[in-house]
Amino acid sequence: MPRVYIKGSGEICNLFLGAAVYPIIHPMRETFAALADLTRIHFFFVWPLLFCSGLALAFQNYGGFSWELVGRAALIGLFGFEAGLVLNDYVDREYDRRDVDSSLTRYWRPFRARPIPEGKISPRAAFALFIALAGAAAALAATLPIPHNLSVLGIMGYSYLVEYFYQTKKRRQTLPFAQVVGRTDFALFPVAGYLVIGNPDMTALFIFLFFYPWALAHLAANDIADVANDRARGMATIPVLYGMRGAAAWVAGCAATHAVTAAAFGLALGPVALAGFLAGLALLAGAACLILRGKSPAAAMQALPLIHATLIVYAVAIIATVAL
Repeated sequence: MPRVYIKGSGEICNLFLGAAVYPIIHPMRETFAALADLTRIHFFFVWPLLFCSGLALAFQNYGGFSWELVGRAALIGLFGFEAGLVLNDYVDREYDRRDVDSSLTRYWRPFRARPIPEGKISPRAAFALFIALAGAAAALAATLPIPHNLSVLGIMGYSYLVEYFYQTKKRRQTLPFAQVVGRTDFALFPVAGYLVIGNPDMTALFIFLFFYPWALAHLAANDIADVANDRARGMATIPVLYGMRGAAAWVAGCAATHAVTAAAFGLALGPVALAGFLAGLALLAGAACLILRGKSPAAAMQALPLIHATLIVYAVAIIATVAL
């Protein structure tokens, strides 16, 4: 008997297979996208790099290098910082519903969505993710010897409290107290990396003074880019308090202050770090010029990639100083 073929049978099988698999695959894909947006996953490599730049300086001052410790520190930095990003979204979840401009969301989030206000992740699930990430970072930090574990855990706890303070204080203020206090958490992040094996000393102070004015400049640039949303949310950010001209001057002033601390830190670390810092400062100066010239959200959006690039340049320069 001749064989009988059904034309299009392959397509029919694929159709039925797709119908069976789609209810499983589609929710998984949506969940992955929501988690990626919540954690700003495309920036993931920056946080362990920055944390380990502090650790590199501790190796230089105190010795004790090991790849196992580097890996442990990298995971502490990754989980700890990601937890802070999730906390940021959780605390502001109701205010983020008022957004009117998605420009900054598209920049920060790979799938261009705010998953909690859009109902892609529940507040309870987001908070559980924060606890899981912070708990993982804390568990790893707890394995460090005393008193280094206490130092890292102390900075972690302080940073999460300050992040909450920043998110809530900027809703009701007439002076930028939330920003001035809030960005200490970012400046302390590489300091925590240093304290993985180091002690509080002049190097730790230099690290803080180096990154703190950068953090203030970055935050103001970020807020300039997001000013329409902050006005809709009723947030008293730098451009809301002082207007675009004042916010641009804030960025320029913080960048200039950062240049002074960068020069001092670079001279203390040596020629490799100094060269890297000068390259980063050139990028930061370009970003500040864009903002000063444009004084607009569009100008700040152009400047943000340059500002973020400086952070990578700085971290690599610090690590290269030790490695070379």
